[in-house]
Amino acid sequence: MKNLNVSNDIIPIEEFKTSLSKWIKNVQNTGHPLIITQNGKAAGVLLSPSEYDELMHKKLFIDSVIRGLSDAASENVYNTEELKEELNKRRAFRISK
Repeated sequence: MKNLNVSNDIIPIEEFKTSLSKWIKNVQNTGHPLIITQNGKAAGVLLSPSEYDELMHKKLFIDSVIRGLSDAASENVYNTEELKEELNKRRAFRISK
């Protein structure tokens, strides 16, 4: 994600509403997120679709790593033979469908 530019990437909601199309194009062209404020506080963030997709991909990856580390810490793991057996069972199940 691109760095936030405080002077250009934070706007009040009223300004956002009056130039919605302009701000959406700006986010798409620059890749910078747009922080929308209401009563002086952050109320929302506008991201380009590609930036959103990238954030979601990173979140899914991090969640997967955390699950793996948690499984390893609780010894919820397979040894090589158990893994081969489990994979063979799953493969056989998919083929039988």
